[in-house]
Amino acid sequence: MVLLALPFEGLWLAQNSPARRIPSHGTELLGASHAIDFVAVDRQRRTARRRDWRTFFATEPPELFLGFGRNILAPAAGVVVAVHDGEPDHAARRSQLALLPYALGQAGRLRQGTAAIAGNHVIIELPDRAGYLAVVHLREGSLIVSAGDAVATGQRLGQCGNSGNSTQPHVHIQLMDSLDLTTARGIPMRFRHFREWPRGAKESRNVTVGMPAEGSVVEPFASSSFQKPQPTPGDKP
Repeated sequence: MVLLALPFEGLWLAQNSPARRIPSHGTELLGASHAIDFVAVDRQRRTARRRDWRTFFATEPPELFLGFGRNILAPAAGVVVAVHDGEPDHAARRSQLALLPYALGQAGRLRQGTAAIAGNHVIIELPDRAGYLAVVHLREGSLIVSAGDAVATGQRLGQCGNSGNSTQPHVHIQLMDSLDLTTARGIPMRFRHFREWPRGAKESRNVTVGMPAEGSVVEPFASSSFQKPQPTPGDKP
């Protein structure tokens, strides 16, 4: 089992967690069998600063979402072996009307190759042949590492974006046994030292080693600033 650090500060919502099912994303293709997604949220579990007519009927600008532009950190120490940048951050989609045609285009994106799926990304080779760690869907132009760089746990890699196969800004983490995504198989992983608010729970729990549950909100111990989500001043109950 490979242990990682959460690749961010603050509050993030766990989605497509392997704690719920494996393969976590419904497929073993591209080494994604044990992958997990994280979406930045506020204390009320909202992913964006506001809702308007576009939320229900159209696409939305990625800048509206809390995660867009937030720093993404290396989940583990290792050597960067692949970096890809230059993929645009496309419009976000919360509307079912906008999500349907996007879902129908999934097969076409797969045919276009890795860049169309992963978007801007960094792959780190872990020591002792523990695997290749992919950090995916980063913001165009934000990557600050290059292939061959040695990185430390917690070192900034870039920013959260909405590139590749992404319906709203988030970061996708996966561990795999090969750099070749066409043949790679996913490797189980766990995260260290985080506070977790399970879905529907009023209180948090401290996790030394574990995988965030589907729908839970997590934050690293280092960035923890409160015991449970509280209303922001001016918010309606």
